[in-house]
Amino acid sequence: CQTRPPSTATGRLLVGFRKWYYNAAGFNKIGLMRDDTIHEDGDVKEALRRLPEKVYNDRMFRLKRALDLSMKQAVLPKEQWTQYEEDVHYLEPYLEEVIRERKEVEEWSKK
Repeated sequence: CQTRPPSTATGRLLVGFRKWYYNAAGFNKIGLMRDDTIHEDGDVKEALRRLPEKVYNDRMFRLKRALDLSMKQAVLPKEQWTQYEEDVHYLEPYLEEVIRERKEVEEWSKK
């Protein structure tokens, strides 16, 4: 029995839905990436602290620009919208590491 590659119609449909949802969310229209919209709890704040300086500065630029656009009730020109394919999950690896470390510490303190 041979398994089909993930390029099936269902896979393409799922990617199509993800792109549609990404655009419907609207944050890309003000130049934000998905990771820019994560609620800042303690874990996220620690992950942000660990970001390389350039990545952090890029994030701050996007957030300030988005705030400015939001105050003006405006969006970027369509050619400047963040595209689904360009959205890098830059914070995710740092956040996963912070959460893993926190859980490790919690496990050790239970013993």
